[in-house]
Amino acid sequence: MDGFLLAQPGGVVRASGSRIAFDEAPRAVAALREGTAELVVGALPFDPRRPAALNVPERAQHTAGPWRPAALPALPSVSVVAELPDPAEHVARVTKLIEQLQDPGQRLRKVVAARSILAEADGVLDPELVAGHLITRHPHANVFAVDLTPAGRAGVVLVGATPEVLVARHGDTVTLRPLAGTLPRLADPRADAAQARELLASNKNRDEHAFVVEWIREILSPVCAELSIPDGPELINTHEVWHLATPINGRLRDPATTALDLALLLHPTPAVCGTPTDLALDTITHMEEDRGFYGGAVGWCDSDGDGEWVVAIRSAELSADGRSVRAFAGGGIVAASDPHAELDETTAKLRTLLGSLHCAIPER
Repeated sequence: MDGFLLAQPGGVVRASGSRIAFDEAPRAVAALREGTAELVVGALPFDPRRPAALNVPERAQHTAGPWRPAALPALPSVSVVAELPDPAEHVARVTKLIEQLQDPGQRLRKVVAARSILAEADGVLDPELVAGHLITRHPHANVFAVDLTPAGRAGVVLVGATPEVLVARHGDTVTLRPLAGTLPRLADPRADAAQARELLASNKNRDEHAFVVEWIREILSPVCAELSIPDGPELINTHEVWHLATPINGRLRDPATTALDLALLLHPTPAVCGTPTDLALDTITHMEEDRGFYGGAVGWCDSDGDGEWVVAIRSAELSADGRSVRAFAGGGIVAASDPHAELDETTAKLRTLLGSLHCAIPER
């Protein structure tokens, strides 16, 4: 795949070719400001210190309304070959983090712990076809497929179906809908409704969500003349999980602040990293395997400063030969977390992508 796709409920952006590539986001910001780029598309890595995958495309198209693919061919058979780390090790890592968070003498308040599953296909997985299956199964998600070549990952494609918008900027209006606090969906409707009520009433999950919202308030207050944040979160759901969400709206002080500027200010949020950010990021990079672009951001920004950036969760990296896929999922850990519940949460989130590939996660 030589290009970019972001299909949201309100519109679809497609781009192909690369006129200028950037592995450093500030260079892309400068190109937009200087007028040498009419549009920048691509992805930011989880760790802002790592190379980005941004480019000025040769061709781009923005269409209104949702993407609804026609009949899709079946995907090749996909099966799990490894869990990184294995479930027992993930539980052990989370247990160690909880012990650290319960120590009143340290600064860390929340950290997101992630794991991944490596799967192999018996044929070539075409990124656009994978994206088509994702949006068919998750029609209200933000589905993406991004070529990571500008980051030095030749031919590797990031694919996913995220429920979370990092930030959108249109004119002087800024909108966000951070997610934090999660419980798996249940098959029985009554039990599922009770699960949703439990999430909304959970002090642990509401505290985890509050960390994110208050951090966003602190980051955006200097750049927004107005900022509207509800007093409490609301419930949203995907096919696999319930989330706590807070819709946030603002008005920019300076119209020169672009969507990409805002994405760089906000990424990584406590929802994918933790708080305080620097300490959580160091903890993650020392504890985990490289996350790559999982937990990063995918989006676009034009020369007017308008754009949309989504959080690259419920995602996977598809190898250059299309034969293997590494899917990621994580969960926010606070002092009141339960290690086994956190493992179950990552399993539920992994089903967003792997379920669309008809790939079963091994039973524990």
